[in-house]
Amino acid sequence: MNTGGTIRLATRGSDLARRQTASVRDRLDGRRRTVETVTVSTRGDEIRDELIHRLGKTGAFARALDEQVLDGDVDAAVHSMKDMPTESPPELVVAGVPERAPAGDVLVTPDGTDVAGLSEGAVVGTSSLRRGAQLRRERPDLEVVPLRGNVDTRLEKLLAPTLQREHQRRLDAEDEDEGEHPDAFDQSAEAWFDDLSELERQAMERSVDHEYDAIVLAEAGLERSGLLGTVETTRLPKARFVPAPGQGAIAVTALAEGEATATINDRVDDPVTRVETTVERTVLAELGGGCIAPIGVHAVVQGEYVHVTVQVLSLDGEEAVERSADLPVTDHADAAASLAAELREAGAADLIERARTEAEE
Repeated sequence: MNTGGTIRLATRGSDLARRQTASVRDRLDGRRRTVETVTVSTRGDEIRDELIHRLGKTGAFARALDEQVLDGDVDAAVHSMKDMPTESPPELVVAGVPERAPAGDVLVTPDGTDVAGLSEGAVVGTSSLRRGAQLRRERPDLEVVPLRGNVDTRLEKLLAPTLQREHQRRLDAEDEDEGEHPDAFDQSAEAWFDDLSELERQAMERSVDHEYDAIVLAEAGLERSGLLGTVETTRLPKARFVPAPGQGAIAVTALAEGEATATINDRVDDPVTRVETTVERTVLAELGGGCIAPIGVHAVVQGEYVHVTVQVLSLDGEEAVERSADLPVTDHADAAASLAAELREAGAADLIERARTEAEE
């Protein structure tokens, strides 16, 4: 529906999705065209109390946006690539893939503790089967519990108990001193509250069902939300915590024959990121795991080769099939498919089928 030089972009309504769409809009805006955004509610947004792998087929967040494109209501849709199914209608193409943000995960804690420093039996929140399996493999003693919500919501759930306890401690100390400034603290409860960030103030108002010692998030989501510097994080090493295919990347889907498709490709597409994510998504498609099995795939272009690391895990993290390889850039998609076939034969297919059965129970 590209008329009068206007390109209409479909987006989810979350703050992160809107920021990602704004970054695409900024690349497309120009003297001869304008860009409008259309907010679309998705099944993944509407059913907030279900984990991602229980929302049905892969693409709980993506299908509703792409339907708008197929129906001609918008010209393109902006996705987090890791949320996209590997299969799509033949009329649709990924018209643009901007340069990728950091692809890895980070551990977020109230005090900056890393995975090794977490106490025995610490509670870690994540909505991802992959992250859960990786955490259990690294630290079998950890208690991994479900966590959903937008980036800021997850952070508030983590921070709320610690902040609320600290606030209560200050209030109790002031009551004991009959309202005078307590010697145990350098600030009054009111001054302490006034110095909190907006995120921390929101956390103070939140009631939580689970108390988390840590949560795991994508670094890219924190960075794009403007929250990376407001919380304590440690990067999880990609060699052991292999990221999800396409993590950190944005994909702009459009009709193969659409009027805006060529413009999107010219103004938005980053060739290196496209090669890397093509390798990752090809491996995922050939393995057939979707979002119902713990699969990590991470590719990096290095000169004439694409270095790719693949990790397929059992849900409990006790078993794994892993492989690293250097694939030729000139034949990266076919080489990625061949690598996936080798992994299937090496036991990845069995792990994926077992995970599928266990996740559906």
